[in-house]
Amino acid sequence: MEDIKPVVKPDASRLLTRISRYLARQGVNSYLVGGFVRDILLGRDTVDIDIAVDADALDIASGVAAALGGKFIALDDENGVGRVVLPDNEWQIDFTTLQGNIEQDLARRDFTIDALAIALDKVASIEDLLDPFHGLADLRQKTVRAVSDGVFEADAVRLLRAVRIAAELGFNIDKHTESLIRRHSALIAPVPGERVREELLRLLVLPGAAERLSYLDKTGLLTAIIPELAPSRGVEQPFMHVWDVFEHSIQSVGAVEFLLREGPWEHAIPSILDAVPWSDLLKEHFEEEIGHGSTRRSLLKLAALLHDIAKPQTKTIADDGRTRFLGHPQEGAAAAAAIMARLRFSHREIQLVELLVKYHLRPTQMTNEGTPTRRAIYRFFRDTGETGIDILFLSLADHLAARGLSLDEKYWREHTTITDYILKAHFEETGLAAPPRLIDGHDIMKAFGLAPGPQIGELLEALKEAQAAGEVNDRQEALQYMTRLLESAGNSEKNRLKD
Repeated sequence: MEDIKPVVKPDASRLLTRISRYLARQGVNSYLVGGFVRDILLGRDTVDIDIAVDADALDIASGVAAALGGKFIALDDENGVGRVVLPDNEWQIDFTTLQGNIEQDLARRDFTIDALAIALDKVASIEDLLDPFHGLADLRQKTVRAVSDGVFEADAVRLLRAVRIAAELGFNIDKHTESLIRRHSALIAPVPGERVREELLRLLVLPGAAERLSYLDKTGLLTAIIPELAPSRGVEQPFMHVWDVFEHSIQSVGAVEFLLREGPWEHAIPSILDAVPWSDLLKEHFEEEIGHGSTRRSLLKLAALLHDIAKPQTKTIADDGRTRFLGHPQEGAAAAAAIMARLRFSHREIQLVELLVKYHLRPTQMTNEGTPTRRAIYRFFRDTGETGIDILFLSLADHLAARGLSLDEKYWREHTTITDYILKAHFEETGLAAPPRLIDGHDIMKAFGLAPGPQIGELLEALKEAQAAGEVNDRQEALQYMTRLLESAGNSEKNRLKD
């Protein structure tokens, strides 16, 4: 990295020239700062531009937005931070008011590699780079280093940001900065949930998230963010488990990444991935955006981290010595939802992870007696909704993270074969996933003289199951099936009254 120099793409250069000329006409001194400078020095693509001005940033941002035909957003009235979003949404420009002169402003920033600045009209010249804290040297050494010992006390979200930036860039955190993170890790707890959520999601979206979660634990940050994980440390599991509940949860994230083809998993037996279903359709599924900054892939990792979070309080040891965690999926689902609500996840994100945790044992329960029936597959996707596919992969990850290198390949291949069978049935058999409507509630009420009520819905659901199982195929068979159901229900009621 000896040949570091600013690399600004032509479209960005044209945009910066327009802004520079506008600000010059206003008599405003301006500097490119922070992550944008770091990224152009590294040759990384970026659409976020940070500009510091020696004027009221809100007024400047408003004027730039008008001049460029963009939209102005006041991000922080108190600290003077304004954003300009251009019509095509390609570029996002944040303006801040300089705190003192540029050198004093850089001294208030977080890490040396972000405490860099270039005058806006000299962006192509590295000789004009302002680098009072030797950030350029740290870029060359691939190091994240705090500007001062007080950076985390000034803004505790920087504790997470240090880990996230290191992960994104493939850098290391220097030893002194790491010691500061350990010392101040508890400061992350009161940080507003939405800020923690953003940093956590940016970590989870990256390959190697399991390793980063272990690092967060090493520094004390993980349980400061999610204290509900702490009781799982040291909680032993039945003999087939290699790790305690806490480490199993971390390893489950690594297993998810392995199964989703993000990279290797150090505890994987060679060739076991060959048996796991994969396709362009599945890849596209897991890349679906769920919330702002989240995908199915990243939320599956979060669910893997939280799926056994209720095991400590549900652990019992039976008279025969067997360890049980009865009800932990249901209690865990509620706990996961509460954690995510605290971190300001959206309703859909919370619901998705809640269902993943609640039903993570369901795939293995479906296969206790061999290949699942069409009816069982229909019920599985009915109950799990849009999370069914994700749950199948969480179940596989749970299996891997329970056994590690002690994996029994015979049972593993049985598990993957059943998973493949369920997925093919779901994707290839339209009638199984969504049986066509043969009759509706009005038909049932008219044919059998029934009044509106919950019973009609129950009958229609029973009919869907019968269609999915291949027992009913047309309208006549549907009405005959209804007749049998009602006769059976009537006989059951008569027998109850006799008793």
